[in-house]
Amino acid sequence: MGHRAEPLGPPALSAPPASLGAFLAPRYWGTWAFLLWLRLTAALPWRWAIKLHKGLGRVLGALLPRRRRIVRRNLEICFPELPEREVDQLLWGHFECVGAMLAEIANSWFGSHERRAHLFHIEGLEHLNAALAKGKGVILFSGHFTPLEICVPQLKQLVPLFAFMFRARNNPLLNVFQSRSRVRAAHESVGNDNVRTMLRLLRRNAVVWYAPDQAPAQGGELLPFFGEPALTSTAASRIAKVSGATILPLFYARRRDDTGYVMRFHAPLANLPSDDATADTQRLTTVLEGFVRESCEQYFWTHRKFKSRPAKLQDAYGNGASG
Repeated sequence: MGHRAEPLGPPALSAPPASLGAFLAPRYWGTWAFLLWLRLTAALPWRWAIKLHKGLGRVLGALLPRRRRIVRRNLEICFPELPEREVDQLLWGHFECVGAMLAEIANSWFGSHERRAHLFHIEGLEHLNAALAKGKGVILFSGHFTPLEICVPQLKQLVPLFAFMFRARNNPLLNVFQSRSRVRAAHESVGNDNVRTMLRLLRRNAVVWYAPDQAPAQGGELLPFFGEPALTSTAASRIAKVSGATILPLFYARRRDDTGYVMRFHAPLANLPSDDATADTQRLTTVLEGFVRESCEQYFWTHRKFKSRPAKLQDAYGNGASG
């Protein structure tokens, strides 16, 4: 699998402050309380933590009507054939998964990798190894599912050089702890808009986790997602075309009986990338739709997927604008 060393220049992540004393102002007290909750959660047995936080997720769903409306609208758009009762089941199942996500973040940020290693069942490693053998790097194409924080760090154990694409949080204190977690979770952590560093990593035969389903809409193509037009990034195809990297679909999810997680590498799609980035992206979107159907409650339905569309399209969220 050998990867070739090559200087990356400036670090992909800005270094966290030397002291957390900069975050002692009252406006951060709520964040500190949340971090303490996560730290205590990480000390609980994993299944207890998941069960407790699933209940908390239902409470959050009841307390956040705006998020609840977004989730319901997304489900209605993507699954118009479902009766209202089944939409309700998916909605509350999703908020249970959002609650479970907090326990998963706690284990990722404050827990022990050795303590949770037995939770993961890895499938399709032959596809990953075959892609690495080509020596041009691997783009792991995936989506945003609630177990992201606990599943993606497992990839570091499987390959010589793993890079985690991420988006900085708005809260600077949470961003410090997320950044520290990314340092533990990957050999390199790269901002989701840092294509230059991503290309350098691929030249070193890195494996890069990449989920463009929440990428900024600017410059995207209007492509169907479950039959509804959504601005969609075509970057994965274009980056693979430039770099020669293999695009490898990756599915990950918590098992329905809460006994652990499944992570599955799929074979690369034939003739991808092609000369048509739009057609490539539609094929990849179809793959993502399959992943969503397989683990529907765990997809990030709180994200407004159908925002920022051209004015000619009907407003998807009932707020007077397409965003």
